[in-house]
Amino acid sequence: MKPTGDAQIRPTNPPKPLSAQPSNDRLTLANIARQVMLDRGFEPDFSVAARQQLVAISGPAVATNGVRDLRDRLWASIDNDSSRDLDQLSVAESLPAGQVRILVAVADVDALVPKDSPLDAHAAHNTTSIYTPAAIFPMLPEQLSTNLTSLNEGEDRIAIVVDMVFAKDGSLASSEVYRARVHNRAKLAYNSVGAWLAGTGPAPQRIGQVPGLDANLRLQDSVAQQLTGLRHQHGALTLETLEAQAVFAGDSLSTLEINQTNRATQLIEELMVAANAVVARYLAGKNLPSLRRVLRDPERWGRIVELAAELNEKLPDAPDAVALQTFLIRRRDAAPEKFADLSLAVIKLIGRGEYALDLPGDKSSGHFALAVKDYTHSTAPNRRFPDLLTQRFVKAAVAGGPMPYTNAELTALAKHCTDQEDAANKVERQVDKSAAALLLSGQIGAQFDAIVTGASGKGTWVRLQQMPTEGRLTAGFPGLNVGDHLRVRLVHTDVQRGFIDFARI
Repeated sequence: MKPTGDAQIRPTNPPKPLSAQPSNDRLTLANIARQVMLDRGFEPDFSVAARQQLVAISGPAVATNGVRDLRDRLWASIDNDSSRDLDQLSVAESLPAGQVRILVAVADVDALVPKDSPLDAHAAHNTTSIYTPAAIFPMLPEQLSTNLTSLNEGEDRIAIVVDMVFAKDGSLASSEVYRARVHNRAKLAYNSVGAWLAGTGPAPQRIGQVPGLDANLRLQDSVAQQLTGLRHQHGALTLETLEAQAVFAGDSLSTLEINQTNRATQLIEELMVAANAVVARYLAGKNLPSLRRVLRDPERWGRIVELAAELNEKLPDAPDAVALQTFLIRRRDAAPEKFADLSLAVIKLIGRGEYALDLPGDKSSGHFALAVKDYTHSTAPNRRFPDLLTQRFVKAAVAGGPMPYTNAELTALAKHCTDQEDAANKVERQVDKSAAALLLSGQIGAQFDAIVTGASGKGTWVRLQQMPTEGRLTAGFPGLNVGDHLRVRLVHTDVQRGFIDFARI
């Protein structure tokens, strides 16, 4: 799930206190979200058949033959403070010659949500959980995703384990994938663990209550930092995004908080990237197809080159991730206060990732931004359908059984998952804009600094620097391009439709 932070950003002229408004902001935004989901073809509610299937599930999956018992290890989860759908655990072990073993356990969701069941049909349709400011619409019922298929603290669960050994220099020495029984010793949160790892806050109480967990987490962190360095050397992009989380006082929307990355979010990101790469190679080694997560070379590389030139920097004419990463690091060090704006422009220009069928012997396109050649999604099966699909591929490979889908089915599923992910992002953005429109509704005429985030025949879009939200530029847009800075005036808001309109000053 998305990391959360505690920094607050408000408009230049703060909106009137929302407590004075008679409406229930939480209910308003939840109703908007439901309607937006329906408009985009999502199913916010589970079918009668799916609910009947859920009632028949009496408990978590039980161990079967070939499942290892790893409950004695210091497994722990790190996620958002409010997260209850725990998809993965991790643990480390020191080995001779400076090697470190990292194990990532992923919840065995398929054990309770079999292929072609009613719950699977719902997950296959929506393909993802949708997170909106006032309501979460889970891909699977909460009785599963936050309970029976969640790797909850103090509970025994069946999991798919990605077992990796890293050499002293951080390179992958060996790996294997298997099923195991695990036990979460501590449910931890990004912000508190991140502050502790960075030395800016105390150790979370739960860490002190589990003997040896503090050293184990620091060992995981040291490996994650190595992995970060290696990926960046190969062109993984350093980017800073400004994502906002709505904060409520009771049922009234009070502000937007900036989600910030920290050492704990980096730790989990690196271990998940490593695990996903191992799973992709594992399936290829078994001569099986897979759904790869790919981000192709940017089609708008020319505009990225222009952005660099405007900053007196030079990039090669052809897409080059290492050169782009070097440029980004220089700009972050030279002008850290402007780096988020530059990052946003680059993110828009490199485009979005997609799912693609990878057949044995194919040459994968890889992931341009992560600098990973072999990459899939496998670590979040409670909330992403591609991960549940990959879990079924892995279980078939581990058991030596047949592939559960045909290549034609996988081609269609790859496109469907990509399309639904794009649609889900649009739902979340639209409801985020509805939340921002609530905060801005009393500020018509207020002026803001902004950056152009989109410029095409469909319109010109800007993001405010004072508040991390986007709106459409309805006047003064000729000649503007992505990455341009300007001053805008708020001219209109529409909470129901999530419209925020600005005019260039």
